[in-house]
Amino acid sequence: MTHVFHRNPQHTLKRAVRGQGISLFDQDGRAYLDASGGAAVSCLGHGHPDVIAAIKAQLDEVAYAHSSFFTTQACEDLADFLAGEAPGDLDHVYFVSGGSEAVEAALKLARQYFVERGETERSQFIARRQSYHGNTLGALAIGGNAWRRQPFLPLLAPAHHVSPCYAYRDQLPGETEEQYAARLADELERKILEIGAERVAAFVAETVVGATAGALPPVRTYLRRIREVCDRHGVLLILDEVMSGMGRTGHLYACAEDGVAPDILAIAKGLGAGYQPIGAMLASRRVYDTIVNGSGFFQHGHTYMGHATACAAALAVQRVIRRDALLDNVLARGEQLRTRLRAVFADHPNVGDVRGRGLFVGVEFVRDRADKSVLDPALKTHARLKRQAMENGLMVYPMGGTVDGVHGDHVLLAPPFICTAADIDEIVARLDRTVRQVLPA
Repeated sequence: MTHVFHRNPQHTLKRAVRGQGISLFDQDGRAYLDASGGAAVSCLGHGHPDVIAAIKAQLDEVAYAHSSFFTTQACEDLADFLAGEAPGDLDHVYFVSGGSEAVEAALKLARQYFVERGETERSQFIARRQSYHGNTLGALAIGGNAWRRQPFLPLLAPAHHVSPCYAYRDQLPGETEEQYAARLADELERKILEIGAERVAAFVAETVVGATAGALPPVRTYLRRIREVCDRHGVLLILDEVMSGMGRTGHLYACAEDGVAPDILAIAKGLGAGYQPIGAMLASRRVYDTIVNGSGFFQHGHTYMGHATACAAALAVQRVIRRDALLDNVLARGEQLRTRLRAVFADHPNVGDVRGRGLFVGVEFVRDRADKSVLDPALKTHARLKRQAMENGLMVYPMGGTVDGVHGDHVLLAPPFICTAADIDEIVARLDRTVRQVLPA
């Protein structure tokens, strides 16, 4: 009997006892290739000596000091690093303990920004269907993950949703990427005008959609067109890079690849690589100065914000990524991963799409690749793939409801940035074996 309230109490979990490199080991000594980084978290793998040393050194100095009394050098240094690498004028960093908290802080900052400006009617948020922004009530309210939202709908603040950028299913025959991007931008503009531009605070989007839709990258010019619409109506752009940021796509900030800087940006997961719980919200100079020159106080806070040990761990992670040129490896290994997946599944009728950026890759499964029809949701193919993958010593991150919250199955791959070419080949081989066991061609 366990006294832990696990997220799925009906399932008995194996016990992780050791981590080394890209593998985790259970109580029986069996190894599992961590091809998903947990949930796109463990970007440096497990047991990295530099990060462990940084944590120990910080503990010897000061483990924690409440942010209403003190700052710490670790907190200041990490903020300097992140602001120095950020696109646009994202100059100020607010540290929290995870992705949901980062998004929650972003929503509250956006609202307070307009209150301080005297635009108190701006309280409405627009996001996209099939996106996920976290599990706090505020983050869940703007999210587009129907399954996660459903039980809590009576508790959620009203939000508005527009179409995702889902080229595999929604880009029309003969429509160029630029035309598709323009069509989606027009839809957002119509929604803003329908609500009333004077009432809209922000548009919220994952730069690359993660868990809910399986590594959906935006088409060319999409984010630039979205940025233009937001600017035209005085609406803030909030980008959620909790899963796709911090190097996962081959760029420290995923939106840099699109040539776009948001007004507010949320990061987590790969920021601390799982060595300590940490997330952050980055705010533009304009947003920050509005608060500073207005009330002078951001009406928000958490007990563990700016946690010294978490900041020390995250800074060590980011320094290792830079020192070892791991973003170059992410780009190279990501290209290898997508190429190999497309090759091994080229003849498989149930593999519809392989997509993503860097080491952030989704594989969408279908009943028939010719017409993109979906598998029966009752089969729970995504869950069967996860179980079989674990039997094959492989960790993948699956999800159902890929298409509309009910239909569709995918697995997400987000292996550590330290993967070698041989590691990628082994991940593909084990996934190939898993898919053919669950879905015989």
